Amino acid sequence: MATIQPSFAVSPASSNPIRFGCFAPQCFVRVSKPPCSRRRLVSTTSFQRKIGGGGGGLIRCELPDFHLSATATTVAGVSTENAVDRVQIPKGEMWSVHKFGGTCVGNSQRIRNVAEVIINDNSERKLVVVSAMSKVTDMMYDLIRKAQSRDDSYLSALEAVLEKHRLTARDLLDGDDLASFLSHLHDDISNLTAMLRAIYIAGHASESFSDFVAGHGELWSAQMLSYVVRKTGLECKWMDTRDVLIVNPTSSNQVDPDFGESEKRLDKWFSLNPSKIIIATGFIASTPQNIPTTLKRDGSDFSAAIIGAILRARQVTIWTDVDGVYSADPRKVNEAVILKTLSYQEAWEMSYFGANVLHPRTIIPVMRYNIPIVIRNIFNLSAPGTIICQPPEDDCDLKLTTPVKGFATIDNLALINVEGTGMAGVPGTASDIFGAVKDVGANVIMISQASSEHSICFAVPEKEVNAVSEALRSRFSEALKAGRLSQIEVIPNCSILAAVGQKMASTPGVSCTLFSALAKANINVRAISQGCSEYNVTVVIKREDSVKALRAVHSRFFLSRTTLAVGIIGPGLIGATLLDQLRDQAGVLKEEFNIDLRVLGITSSKTMLLSDIGIDLSRWRELLNEKGTEANLDKFTQQVHGNHFIPNTVLVDCTADSGIASNYYGWLRKGIHVITPNKKANSGPLDQYLKLRDLQRKSYTHYFYEATVGAGLPIISTLRGLLETGDKILRIEGICSGTLSYLFNNFVGDRSFSEVVAEAKKAGFTEPDPRDDLSGTDVARKVNRVIILARESGLKLDLADLPIRSLVPEPLKGCASAEEFMEKLPQYDGDLAKERLEAENSGEVLRYVGVVDAVNQKGTVELRRYKKEHPFAQMAGSDNIIAFTTTRYKDHPLIVRGPGAGAQVTAGGIFSDMLRLASYLGAPS
Repeated sequence: MATIQPSFAVSPASSNPIRFGCFAPQCFVRVSKPPCSRRRLVSTTSFQRKIGGGGGGLIRCELPDFHLSATATTVAGVSTENAVDRVQIPKGEMWSVHKFGGTCVGNSQRIRNVAEVIINDNSERKLVVVSAMSKVTDMMYDLIRKAQSRDDSYLSALEAVLEKHRLTARDLLDGDDLASFLSHLHDDISNLTAMLRAIYIAGHASESFSDFVAGHGELWSAQMLSYVVRKTGLECKWMDTRDVLIVNPTSSNQVDPDFGESEKRLDKWFSLNPSKIIIATGFIASTPQNIPTTLKRDGSDFSAAIIGAILRARQVTIWTDVDGVYSADPRKVNEAVILKTLSYQEAWEMSYFGANVLHPRTIIPVMRYNIPIVIRNIFNLSAPGTIICQPPEDDCDLKLTTPVKGFATIDNLALINVEGTGMAGVPGTASDIFGAVKDVGANVIMISQASSEHSICFAVPEKEVNAVSEALRSRFSEALKAGRLSQIEVIPNCSILAAVGQKMASTPGVSCTLFSALAKANINVRAISQGCSEYNVTVVIKREDSVKALRAVHSRFFLSRTTLAVGIIGPGLIGATLLDQLRDQAGVLKEEFNIDLRVLGITSSKTMLLSDIGIDLSRWRELLNEKGTEANLDKFTQQVHGNHFIPNTVLVDCTADSGIASNYYGWLRKGIHVITPNKKANSGPLDQYLKLRDLQRKSYTHYFYEATVGAGLPIISTLRGLLETGDKILRIEGICSGTLSYLFNNFVGDRSFSEVVAEAKKAGFTEPDPRDDLSGTDVARKVNRVIILARESGLKLDLADLPIRSLVPEPLKGCASAEEFMEKLPQYDGDLAKERLEAENSGEVLRYVGVVDAVNQKGTVELRRYKKEHPFAQMAGSDNIIAFTTTRYKDHPLIVRGPGAGAQVTAGGIFSDMLRLASYLGAPS
């Protein structure tokens, strides 16, 4: 094992000096014996301190000025300074480099699994970089925190570290291998005890001290893995990378690899330890002065990339616990997909914006030699993973796939906006701003500047915003007083959403699609930034919209299921039929059309059923009865709309309640889409209708109501199509009542009107009291349809403006019961029979119709006569029919005909509106 003796150690007064195993920084107290010949001191400041415990005597501590040093590295007992280059390590594609993270070596069984992966790799040569066992690095840093806080529990915490590795080794190893490992382990623990004691006494741990302690986990996992591989009979050596990797610390708490020196040291190490399988420690390295250091967080990935670049390896495989790189955080976007490939630049951008890919610096070494990085899952070997490489310029697959590869978010940010007319054209303003930011050590995540130079805004972590704001106000106090700067504004509670893709900025329409998706999800953008590198578009949004925005844009670009949070109001005949239709069609919509209509709530007037993930529609009746709670429309709306994992919400009102309809305006303002067969909102007071339509036109929130006029017939959409293409409506005529259509289709020959009414009542075509169909309730309902058509045509009509002919004889309106009405109705057959006879004598038929006269700006509901060749005269059964007479269809009206009533067709019309909404929101057409 490579060993560098420390130049500062701590020991109680005893006859045995402390021996630091592996590699220790310069901190020792010389007591009874002089140091060995390899140990040397740097300049120190001596002082004496009286402490209790240990030997109870005086300890003389020679404390350095915390500029640490160490002697030359020794490899297997031979100094590398004097080693002769016996064998130069071969380089090229015969090498494959693997890196296994902490979860991969988290226990003894997982270490066996890793060994099996190594053995099954048929590469000629393999170098394996391992992290410390899961949680061990955190445990080591916890030791340091406890020791420098003078918390005596660091000793028991160190014992827990020892026990974790001792138990793992006993499960993996036996015989001499076990004895050898445990001997080294106990030596290391003894050295750590002494080092932590020194930290405890000083009450401080320098970065080098911390790095020395924290790096032991990798030493132990690498040794154990090498023993396990050797047990299979394969040649295998383990390498302490502090003997090989040389890095230069930078001012930004990072390190820069010294590739030249590291390559020389690797050659020297290999000359003494030639092997086709090398198990190397990740995370740890040395400075040019042989001081132990680390590659900081995610350092094991960096170790693998550096060594892979030195070896010019065929590829570097990063083994982790996920199947690859996702198009978005799968914890936030259920439909996130594994990306097959990423370019180096795409991976770099995604990792910068918080995606769990790689640290950006990991990519740099392999990028120099076009060495692919493969991200794979140790727990799912069947998953191919994600390949990060440089795609060829003529890559056809790149041209065919979406230009956006993925999305990432950074939360807990604040936006700082510096603006003022005095900024325009003044050199050095930006330098002064960001100089002040640098002075407080804040990290700028994103910058956006207006082309007029009137303002600069930038995002910083929220925990740093107060310091930055104070620094800016201090730096620009004179400019603020003089009015050259108008304000330094802090906008808290922000998040960044980044879209990343290879040259996506050069693909027309990408930004349009991105911002359209955000707008349709009712999300406002506070700031925008796009670099000329063409790899990302970044927007700043409210933090509360972060997940909602991520799902909205991901759904739009990846054609993942366009997911709608659906709330059904009124599970009566029509509502229940709609729920059953949704249940039956859900699978087809998901698989073939990428649409997920997820019902999160069902409410009647008394009971409601809510769910965070979606109600099981195969059991909704049962669940409503068993788990339903008291109905509360506000709570219902909040639950359905408040699910930020689903970007779009639609409420479907299947009632005929004017109170429910009065909520539409408020829902639309909140960004909730509304679909309904309820006629009350569109046929109620004119000012409310105009207000609703005005809001709909100005927002990206949709209000669909096709079923209010013709159930499942495309009447509203046909009318809209005519008007939007420039046609002019002259007249609309329609039979909008299935009951009245049936009555007059069968009121022929010698049959009396009362006889036909009785037949319709017996067949169930009328209400229990037929008067509801002939006047009052049903006539008002049919008039509502006429009012809606008139208003959609541009007429400003109210119900009071519409003359209605009632078919109930005036004397019978006061009948006490339906039976009395039916009994007396034959007495009045003569009037309608006379009208029918006059019509027949003229070759015409009677039809009860609603008429919108757009030319004269009026409407009526009346009994009209039509020639027998007219489409209205050729009706059968209970069909509805609408005729549009326009400037284009003047001589031959445009006819829409079909069933205009019934639960199935009405629910189908609502369903069609839901699919139309999904299409508007991004579902494939």
